[in-house]
Amino acid sequence: MNKPIRIALLGLGTVGGGVYKLLSMRAQEMPQIAGAPIEISHILVRNANKERPGVDAALLTDNWQDIVSDPEVSIVVELMGGMEPAHTYISEALAAGKNVVTANKDLMAVHGGELLDLAEQHHCDLQFEAAVAGAIPIIRPLKQCLAGNEISEIMGIVNGTTNYILTRMTQDGMEFDDALAMATELGYAEADPTADIEGYDAGRKMAIMASIAFHSRVTFEQVYTEGITNIHATDIRYAKEMGKAIKLLGVACNTPEGIEVRVHPMLIPDSHPLATVNDAFNAVFVHGDALDDAMFMGRGAGEMPTASAVTGDIIDTARNLLMGCTGRIGCTCYKELPVKAIDDIKSKYFIRLRVEDRPGVLAGVSGVLGNNGVSISQVIQKASKGGSSDLVVITDTVRERHIRDALTILRSMSMVRDIASVIRVY
Repeated sequence: MNKPIRIALLGLGTVGGGVYKLLSMRAQEMPQIAGAPIEISHILVRNANKERPGVDAALLTDNWQDIVSDPEVSIVVELMGGMEPAHTYISEALAAGKNVVTANKDLMAVHGGELLDLAEQHHCDLQFEAAVAGAIPIIRPLKQCLAGNEISEIMGIVNGTTNYILTRMTQDGMEFDDALAMATELGYAEADPTADIEGYDAGRKMAIMASIAFHSRVTFEQVYTEGITNIHATDIRYAKEMGKAIKLLGVACNTPEGIEVRVHPMLIPDSHPLATVNDAFNAVFVHGDALDDAMFMGRGAGEMPTASAVTGDIIDTARNLLMGCTGRIGCTCYKELPVKAIDDIKSKYFIRLRVEDRPGVLAGVSGVLGNNGVSISQVIQKASKGGSSDLVVITDTVRERHIRDALTILRSMSMVRDIASVIRVY
């Protein structure tokens, strides 16, 4: 209880600063919470001479060797982000027998298997709760609390920026560009929002969760990603008419033919729990054979929510250190399941076309869809404007390749002026 557990922070940005604050706030209680004091002995920064108000300057270093060669450092907390030098630092820390906590989804989605194997070799903890969904506990529940289940589906809103944008488009009738500008102004979107709005951020998180839930390694490159840049306020209005909402969803399913893992916009019924998750909140919906359904919801990003998850991992690792059982839970990917290509995945589709306002158009569109094995479930056609009208088709479940073949033919037809939107339906 008296000997402190010494940790090193790599990075003092938004998340690193939050972890520093939270550990400082809990310092007096830490012996009771973790079993021993937790003491920050080093903070790795790019410029150790830069003044950082509220931070003890004696802790700052710009030399990684100060940390990795210090035998008193038991836990390395990587909060730098990106692939390098984070990959090198984590690898060297594990090889030196140091436990690691990271919030790095980019790294874990690509090199997670390799790093977890390295941690196992050296009997170290590698914890990464903060890599997915910020403050929401989902990695530990999947690895531990739900370990007795066969998980068949994970579906979630795992990017707060895009959820905020779609909320503004839904509630205020804004177009995408205006909603993105508001998200940027409020700090929800980065100066370069590409990773968020194109679905890459969510795709990395889905790779991590699918790997854990289905016990088979899934990397980011295997996740089909599609963003929200082509969603229009018109699409959202039609969705509302049908009692549905549009969300950017990550979907992972364990099927007899292999794992499906994808990120794309989707129409979901207003009655679904995820339909009511708005603004910058995240939520993950899990289905297991014993569990049935459960949903985890909370703030998915930000200084203190992410610091909450990181600090939880630090405390858990500290407890393991004190009990001599680090490395107790490592990689859970003991299967080698195939990952299905997007062409082989089946979905329902919302297709919005701008068509000529003349007889025979609906029959022509229906004929093309039918010839490609696409059945129609619902049709909405709005009044003509300028010689053209909106034709909205909801299909029955169909294989992706068949809908793509049909769309190629529709684009070549003179009666179809534009295929404005193609969105999957849950």
